Amino acid sequence: MPQESTPSGSELVGRAAELRELIRSKVAWSQDNRRLHGDVVAAMSDAGVFAMRTPARYGGHESDARTVMDVLATLAEADGSTAWNAAVWSVGNWIASLFPDGVQDQVFERRGARVCAVLSPTASATPNEGGLVVNGRWPFTSGAGHSHWQCVMAMAPAPDGTPWPVMALVPMDQLGVVDDWHSAGLSATGSVTTVATDLFVPEERVLPLPEVLAGRYASRRNADSPVFSAPLVPTGCATFSGVAVGLATAARDTFLERLPDRKITYTDYAGQSDAPVTHLQVAEATVLLEETRFHARRVAGLVDRKGATGEVWKLEDRVLARVTLGRTFDLAKRSVAVLAEASGGSSLHRSVLIGRVHRDVQALNLHALMHPSTNYELYGRVLCGLEPNTSYL
Repeated sequence: MPQESTPSGSELVGRAAELRELIRSKVAWSQDNRRLHGDVVAAMSDAGVFAMRTPARYGGHESDARTVMDVLATLAEADGSTAWNAAVWSVGNWIASLFPDGVQDQVFERRGARVCAVLSPTASATPNEGGLVVNGRWPFTSGAGHSHWQCVMAMAPAPDGTPWPVMALVPMDQLGVVDDWHSAGLSATGSVTTVATDLFVPEERVLPLPEVLAGRYASRRNADSPVFSAPLVPTGCATFSGVAVGLATAARDTFLERLPDRKITYTDYAGQSDAPVTHLQVAEATVLLEETRFHARRVAGLVDRKGATGEVWKLEDRVLARVTLGRTFDLAKRSVAVLAEASGGSSLHRSVLIGRVHRDVQALNLHALMHPSTNYELYGRVLCGLEPNTSYL
């Protein structure tokens, strides 16, 4: 596949900014249909969003973590569901780039390929000649309807016979779908349940999760890439943080845009902007937004710096990435909540952005990887000299 010139990070962010008007124009349709509008997906593909974490030999950009985070934040300013799906596809494409090079040829032969992923092993796999037979279901498969492949997880026998989790790449047309995504937040992500029934997966499309978490990947051609040699979980932390930044930014900007025309009902203030409580709310939300950006940039910078220098990832670094992710989403939720409370009853209308942002950021704080309390506990355990109680590091 011929390679095009790689756009700079600022160029990709600029392209994402140009998509915001289209994204906003399709939000109502996407919310009603519980998935992204096809025009939005096509426009993101044309803008190179899905190429950010595709290897350069397939026409991808191999963008650094800061660029990916900034692009996703820009998209989230228009719509959280759009940015979340883009984040999932970024991580999914990155995961596909860990598999043997011949498998990557299959995945990325389609320009603009999109790989969704669920990292919970909610299925079982039994050995069969040349591979595994998989049976199970994966709830919360974001973007399934617009994906070409899915990275699924299942429990399979390890070489010693004990069970261990494995990752497998599966074409979407080999999976069933249960259309069960009816949610309060992130309602346009199409996070349905996918199903495998006696699905054979050849062994070259299977990777043991413990090997992946240890950084032992199967791709030879990507082995020296600072992007594709980074650890899985910190890469995900840096990626998803961008969505938090964009949502908190959208809430603050939307509040200020609406402010000149708003009053505080049942008070004598000529306008909401005259009230001292509004000054306190805007200040608090803005400071929380600035702290959200700091932590998102911190984890992206950590991934990029270690990728560039080849530094070893220590336990402390990996735990820091997790707690920084949790802190980012915690701060974003707090920032949005302050302004949502100050936005009055009109924000309950679906057409008002700040209400949707509030629901989306609450939904993301419930995600197992982002959940603030889980990440704070993990960080505290290690600070207290205990072993981490998870392998997802």
